[in-house]
Amino acid sequence: MSEPAAHMHGGDRVAVSLQAHGVRHIFTLCGGHISPILSAARARGIRIVDVRDEATAVFAADAMGRLSGLPGVAAVTAGPGISNTITALKNAQLAQSPLVLFGGAAPTALQGRGALQDIDQRPLVAPHVKRFFKIRRVADLGPAVDDAFALACSGVPGPVFIECPVDLLYDEATIRQWYVDAAGKGRSISERLLRLYLGRHVKRMFAGSDALAGTFVKPIPVPAPAAASLRKALADLSQAQRPLMVIGSQTLAQATQAAAIAKAVAELGIPVYLSGMARGLLGRHHPLQLRHQRRQALREADCVVLAGVPCDFRLDYGKHIRRKAKLIAVNRSARDARLNRRPDVAVIGDAGLFLQSMVEAGAVWSQRRANWQPWIAQLQARDAERETGIDAQARAEGAMVNPVALLQMIEQTAGDKALIVADGGDFVATAAYVLRPRAPLRWLDPGAFGTLGVGAGFALGAACCHPDAEVWIIFGDGACGYGLVEFDSFVRHGIPVIAIVGNDAGWTQIAREQVKMLHDDVGTVLARTDYHKVAAGFGAQGLLVQRMDEVQAALTQARSLARSGKPVLVNVWLDKTEFREGSLSM
Repeated sequence: MSEPAAHMHGGDRVAVSLQAHGVRHIFTLCGGHISPILSAARARGIRIVDVRDEATAVFAADAMGRLSGLPGVAAVTAGPGISNTITALKNAQLAQSPLVLFGGAAPTALQGRGALQDIDQRPLVAPHVKRFFKIRRVADLGPAVDDAFALACSGVPGPVFIECPVDLLYDEATIRQWYVDAAGKGRSISERLLRLYLGRHVKRMFAGSDALAGTFVKPIPVPAPAAASLRKALADLSQAQRPLMVIGSQTLAQATQAAAIAKAVAELGIPVYLSGMARGLLGRHHPLQLRHQRRQALREADCVVLAGVPCDFRLDYGKHIRRKAKLIAVNRSARDARLNRRPDVAVIGDAGLFLQSMVEAGAVWSQRRANWQPWIAQLQARDAERETGIDAQARAEGAMVNPVALLQMIEQTAGDKALIVADGGDFVATAAYVLRPRAPLRWLDPGAFGTLGVGAGFALGAACCHPDAEVWIIFGDGACGYGLVEFDSFVRHGIPVIAIVGNDAGWTQIAREQVKMLHDDVGTVLARTDYHKVAAGFGAQGLLVQRMDEVQAALTQARSLARSGKPVLVNVWLDKTEFREGSLSM
């Protein structure tokens, strides 16, 4: 039975719409401007996950959006609450993550007049979202939620912002009385005009709010590739002797289709590199999945399919793809499909749907797979050679812990339901060579923006999206500093993460090239800080590992603690390593 509109304040209207869209979590840091949304949502069974930094709330919503394919939701207060989210918003925009952020705002009649936390929020936020909704009437709150959810997932997914002034969220009687008190009882002409103006302003604010607009969950059409571009792509692949695919995050925009997409990739039989959210798509050990020497493979391939990934710095701007090779770029964004390198075939549409459509095209893929076997075997042999080299580096001994050996032990210890969150520079980049995501949508990294500090928020979002997952955070010691305070949030909300801090006492990814090129370590030196003690101070469990012979016992204990419901941080003192020499990105 629906609630009478007359009994609902603006926060109720937002909560009713969120409930209709299936929202189960709101990530937030409280503030008076948004309190009615949080209270109304909790009253309707939506879990409020409050954190210690607004950026964490948006990172958590980002993770929820990536893993579910539906918009994650965050809410923050006005002014500094919103400005604190900008990095996280931009990260979500560049990663093409669907999310909806609610931001508080000063009362509508006081904006621009020096009210508490009042700034012009549109120019601050609008460049980083698909749309900035500026709400001026109570009746528009619910419809704005419907529009925001549809927009966040349509086309190229991304974040959407809804600005909710505080006087639209509290109950009508309170707000009307507030404006009566603000107008005063003076009898001068200016005071009478003020009362007249505020009376009309309030009337406009509440116009139409006596009826509750029905929530409309809009269908999201999947952008289908054109039949002509599918035929061209099929023709080019038919002629290829050395085809190669690179599959990126956007391919999994339809998260629920992950299994079908993986099946299509296996059926096509094209050797593949997986990046971003696509990591783990084929499981841990699929023979088509390659992990090493991607640049060399791109130089040798005669037909390259880029599925949901642009030619940005991660692909060296396309310069390692041979000019004579056929390039097939599949992307929801026409701009990204043509970024830095014009493809021979631009397939504008959903990359996951493209892969499935190619299988359904009726081509004899079994014969092509047989023709490609010598090429695949060559790539597999190169991968095996690199794995042998990694094993050799893992055997190097030092005074503390070999980072490669540590990561190999994590790979062997983590469970089948492990979900890995990567937050850091040098240590995390090393982890990408060693750790193998167990299944689709079991790996989270920042994406194209390269943002440090995502770890705690991503872990919160991941744990809420997949309560049965064993959530691991792989922290660099530099990145750990951003989210360490959120161990308070993990404890309060019963989120049993396992955090591994690779502590080499430095911003090592920067130091590697800086010291070599400038002969100066300025700004790159950290201490062997007791991060485990900080976590323990928040009520989590902290473990210290200083030698290789302590690693396995600590990892086993960490898993046991997490299974008992306790978050744990393992502070591992690392030896220096040359594993990633020459890794500077521009």
